[in-house]
Amino acid sequence: MSTNGERTKQVVGFVGVGLDGKDGHQRLTQAEHFLLVGGSEETHERMQDTAVRFNEALERRGKPLQDASVSEIIELFHESQED
Repeated sequence: MSTNGERTKQVVGFVGVGLDGKDGHQRLTQAEHFLLVGGSEETHERMQDTAVRFNEALERRGKPLQDASVSEIIELFHESQED
């Protein structure tokens, strides 16, 4: 809560869900700030790559996730996407 009694927005983690897994394989990855579930092998790997890149970008900024603003987090996600 902020000093005026309003709730402040804070991101504490992410859940990634892949819905294209049709091979019967259950994929689950737990990493710092992320829980990734499901998806095809390719989709799950892309989610993992994004999570790694996001964490690296956050580390370069030198702050914990809880101290990053929502707009900063969105910016980091855009930077973390594969070209």
